[in-house]
Amino acid sequence: KTGVGMMDCKKALTETNGDVDAAADLLRKKGIAKAASKGSRVATEGLVGAFVSADGKSGSIVEINSETDFVARNEAFVALLDNVSKLIVEKGTIETGSGEDLASLPSWQSGATVDEAVKEQISKIGEKLDIRRFTRYQAGADGQLGAYIHLGGKIGVLVELKGAGDLTDLARDIAMHVAASQPQYIAREEVPADQVEKEKEILIAQPDLQSKPENVRLKMVEGRIGKYFEQICLLEQSFVKDPSTSIADLVKKANASVTRFTRYGLGEGLEKKVDNFAEEVASYMKG
Repeated sequence: KTGVGMMDCKKALTETNGDVDAAADLLRKKGIAKAASKGSRVATEGLVGAFVSADGKSGSIVEINSETDFVARNEAFVALLDNVSKLIVEKGTIETGSGEDLASLPSWQSGATVDEAVKEQISKIGEKLDIRRFTRYQAGADGQLGAYIHLGGKIGVLVELKGAGDLTDLARDIAMHVAASQPQYIAREEVPADQVEKEKEILIAQPDLQSKPENVRLKMVEGRIGKYFEQICLLEQSFVKDPSTSIADLVKKANASVTRFTRYGLGEGLEKKVDNFAEEVASYMKG
């Protein structure tokens, strides 16, 4: 009837001695039913945020979606993003997941779970909010984390380096580079063999190679595969802040190595709602 989760309904029925209508009213008063009613809406705006502990050993990156960009700039929404990012580091136990994996955890609000705290914000803000995904890193003894948020929260990167000394600046630079250059892998050795073979098939079939002798075609394909690795492999890319230096040389100079990275682009993979304002006005006038 209300679209609210079973446990919340059970609590409301207990508080109202089994009176269904009173329980529904109670849920509405708490803002939970209002939040549940927004479940079918499309939330593809929002922000990507990150948090790294003071010692650089623990960190998180998270994407929270809203229905509009306007709400994503709301102070309450930004505070929600910060609170969730910190909670993932302080209380989270899994490396990657979504809001469902955090729902039952104690939140930053006394006596409320994460699910309840988010629903309260939905009630106040008036839009569907969704903790779409998160990743948590815990660095090893010789590891250091760094994060970078680009375009005011449209892109976020969390990276882990391994090495001695203070790698804070280097980690942030690498994260910035990943945000800009979108590598898929750290090194060419990580690229699946079938992906490489598929790319070779595409390259060898290109028109400008058809008239070449077989041995020449194969050599040209190998050269172009090298360019392909530069596009998708972090270590083979030119550093965005200094194109004369590769990422491999940059980390080697610091006696460090890249362990892993995660890059989130806001709304990537989501089907966004496209509004046609003219059609909306015409429909309204007909009505």
